[in-house]
Amino acid sequence: MNSQFVISLAEKGVVTVLTITGPLLILALSVGLLVSIFQATTQIQEQTLAFIPKIVAVMGGLVFFGPWMLTRMVEFTATIFENLNQFVG
Repeated sequence: MNSQFVISLAEKGVVTVLTITGPLLILALSVGLLVSIFQATTQIQEQTLAFIPKIVAVMGGLVFFGPWMLTRMVEFTATIFENLNQFVG
């Protein structure tokens, strides 16, 4: 196991994490932006108003994207376990 293999494995892990978390982060960002625009137009500066819609949106996103996210994680983990003999040497 050389350094190039370790770097490649770390790169695949980072790409997998970004791919899995991307939809939820984009969803939370867009809901937060909409709530911020709503707060700016109505001049309501309540802190809890920003958190509750984001929590609801992320929970809905987990329900919607959950099976896809789980499939991606299981595929990555299965790839790691299939290539376990390369890690040991």
